[in-house]
Amino acid sequence: MYFKMENELIGDLSDSFVSGEEDNGGFIIANKNINNEINGNWVASSSNSIHEARLKAKAKRRLRKNSSRDSGRGDSLSDNGDVVRGTSVAPTSPKSKLLDRKSRLGKGRGLPKKGGAGGKGVWGRSGEVYEPEAVDERDPNYDEDQENCVYETVVPPLDERDFEKTVTPIVQEYFEHGDTNEVAELLAELNLGPMRSVVPSLAVALALEAKASHRELTSRLLADLCGPVLSHGDMEKSFDKLLRELPDLVLDTPGAAQLVGQFIARAVSDQILSKTYIEGYKGKVDCEYARAALDRAAVLLKMSMGGLRIDSQWGTGGGQQPVIQLIKEMNLLLKEYILSGDSKEAERCLRDLEVPHFHHEFAYEAIVMVLESNGEKTFKMVLQLLKSLSVSSVITVDQMRRGYQRVYMDIAEINIDVPRAYFILEQFVDKSFSMGIIDVKLRDLCPCRGRKRYVSEGDGGVVKLESY
Repeated sequence: MYFKMENELIGDLSDSFVSGEEDNGGFIIANKNINNEINGNWVASSSNSIHEARLKAKAKRRLRKNSSRDSGRGDSLSDNGDVVRGTSVAPTSPKSKLLDRKSRLGKGRGLPKKGGAGGKGVWGRSGEVYEPEAVDERDPNYDEDQENCVYETVVPPLDERDFEKTVTPIVQEYFEHGDTNEVAELLAELNLGPMRSVVPSLAVALALEAKASHRELTSRLLADLCGPVLSHGDMEKSFDKLLRELPDLVLDTPGAAQLVGQFIARAVSDQILSKTYIEGYKGKVDCEYARAALDRAAVLLKMSMGGLRIDSQWGTGGGQQPVIQLIKEMNLLLKEYILSGDSKEAERCLRDLEVPHFHHEFAYEAIVMVLESNGEKTFKMVLQLLKSLSVSSVITVDQMRRGYQRVYMDIAEINIDVPRAYFILEQFVDKSFSMGIIDVKLRDLCPCRGRKRYVSEGDGGVVKLESY
């Protein structure tokens, strides 16, 4: 009787678990109290706990099996042993790939998500063009004022400290290439602001400490900048600033007053400044340097009315001057030296031409002048001048050698006009070697013309070839 009732109880509990009652998609096990006393007979507590443990183990095994099928979204076991079943999802991935990150929706063929446009550091498919997004007025960050906004690159205006650091290299580089269009483009990219009127005064201040050719380039620069970049008012303000700063400029450049006066006269001639600019200062100038500059400008303008060209007052040197003009100036320099005999002045004038690469022409013209002259004075004075220029390295060894070699190559043509050219050249070359102007190798290259000389009748009229 005891064992029979126990078996019936176990069967009843197992059948109730297996069959169960479905409530809201899950299994609910009917809880049946197992009393220690059934029909007046006591049941051992140990056997009751064993059967309860078996039931829980069986429920856990069934839960694990369902969870592996449904990828962890199946049944679960509560703390009191009740099994709660979740929404069932049809399995779409194999059991061996529980941690597979691919899509489980049953779509595609295992290809990367989003067609390769997803993932870390990826902004989209290759070759995809994004169109501008429409503004959503319902966006909490939406602002009506942003629709009419125009975004532009803003360059802050230059202050006085940054202005000099930025513009000075531009002007100094211009002294090398001489292209005013490039300077205008560089200045147009800057936001000069109130410092726009300081550009001419800075360029003139740099030119005062430079060469005459740089001053000529500065005058051309001011003429080309006036209009496209700078206004006439900016030019007048700049020259007013120069006149006020003359006492400081004279400390670095003693002749600054005269040079500024020449710049003013050139500016008036180029129509950068008005013709009444100088007259506006009459009786209003207290500084002696400013007065000297204005007087110099007034004198030059009066001389221009008599035929003086102010646009060539600085002269042109270096690559800016034509070769024919350079040759004329060198010939004029040699003639003035022959008349005055001042080798220092001739050296200074040669330096002012600023053509060290063309000094071989000076040596060539000097030797040709000796060949075409008839007196000893020119012969000796040219030797002294070439010696002085060689010692001071105004004419380098290479330039001197090229000048002599050019005479060697043209001596045949020179001899047509000067019959004694070979003889004079040989003497001049020997003297040049003795004074250390040329080396022995260059002396030995001196050409000599052979001449026919008939000897006495006793020699049978044999013709002998000799040289000077």
